[in-house]
Amino acid sequence: MSWIDEKAYAELARIRLAKEKQVYPYFREFESGGLHTSIGGKPIINFSSNDYLGLTNHPKVKEAAKKAIDKYACGLSSSRVQATTVEHVDLENRMAKWFGFDKCLLFTTGYQAMLGTIVSLADKDTTVILDSYSHACILDGTFLAAGVPGRAPEIRFFNHNSAKSLERILSTRERKNALVVVEGVYSLDGDMAHLQQFVDICAKYDAPLIVDDAHGTGTLGTRGTGILEHMGLMGKAPIVVSTLSKTFGGIGGILLGASDVVDHIKNTARSFLFSATLPVPVVAAASTILDMMEENGPEMVRELHQKAAYFREKLTGAGFDLGASNTHIMPVMCRDERKALFTHLALLECGVLMVPIIYPAVKNGEERLRVNVTRGHTQEDLDTAIDLLKVYGEAFFILSGEELGPMED
Repeated sequence: MSWIDEKAYAELARIRLAKEKQVYPYFREFESGGLHTSIGGKPIINFSSNDYLGLTNHPKVKEAAKKAIDKYACGLSSSRVQATTVEHVDLENRMAKWFGFDKCLLFTTGYQAMLGTIVSLADKDTTVILDSYSHACILDGTFLAAGVPGRAPEIRFFNHNSAKSLERILSTRERKNALVVVEGVYSLDGDMAHLQQFVDICAKYDAPLIVDDAHGTGTLGTRGTGILEHMGLMGKAPIVVSTLSKTFGGIGGILLGASDVVDHIKNTARSFLFSATLPVPVVAAASTILDMMEENGPEMVRELHQKAAYFREKLTGAGFDLGASNTHIMPVMCRDERKALFTHLALLECGVLMVPIIYPAVKNGEERLRVNVTRGHTQEDLDTAIDLLKVYGEAFFILSGEELGPMED
């Protein structure tokens, strides 16, 4: 064996142990798509999906994708530089108008959109300032920028959602320019950014603010355009990065900003220039969902909020700890690895999927089940999940706070 085989074997020790104990919770194989799927032939209600408005499986969406396959096939076999369609440009123009920005650029994934944006803008004259809970795409984009010879920016972190910490870093930075990156809704904790404070501080220090609104798109604001609309801050953040992989039912990244800024990123971002074009069937599906948002967005967003409020009230009333969540993303805090794993397994056996989030994705003591309430969940789905959580929350001492002991025992 070479050293890479030895390294891989050593690094997999924890995963081997979990598999031996039959508690490894990831990469379960869905046998159909959507919020109602099956695993191993067993019906499953999926509460770890990001299909927030339940539109991914809508007949109109699937029909639009099928028609696009007939016209364009599944892919265009090249990058956007030489494989751009009228459908891509039309959706970009419509997205820019709907979100209220000058221009939009579609990437193949949201991850690539954030990477390309940060690397294109950050250089040796820049201090990039990040929330300490930043998503992997933000971290990787920043670290990638730091690895460009001769262009490495300064990198600083501020305490999660702390305006005071952000201002302290802005006032003590070492570089001429500053670029601040935050998320609108934090995907593991379900809390919204203190965006009004951040907007005011960034304006004071002339620091452009990038908002990753992947989990706010389609879920916040009267029309569903995201956290800026929700907080009355339209036009106050110069760049928003979002995704087509949640509310818009497929995969893809959305970059929104001023025309020159977007064009600069379009012509410099390696994650855009050297990646295959977003498949047209995905574009067609997203365009169809945008039709629905333009027509019925406020009603769908209200329905999501009503279901989330009901679920939250029932869980908090039963004594569950939902952390700092104030959105449809509700971490059920277990604060113990065994509790999270065994609760997940018990729920799955009863037909409910809530994926456990454990170290290193979160710190030790912050283990939780990831629970996303969506508009597509029925009242029966919600009540089934609530009842099962109560049963196993009691059985596994999540409500009482008693300890089960370490997984190795």
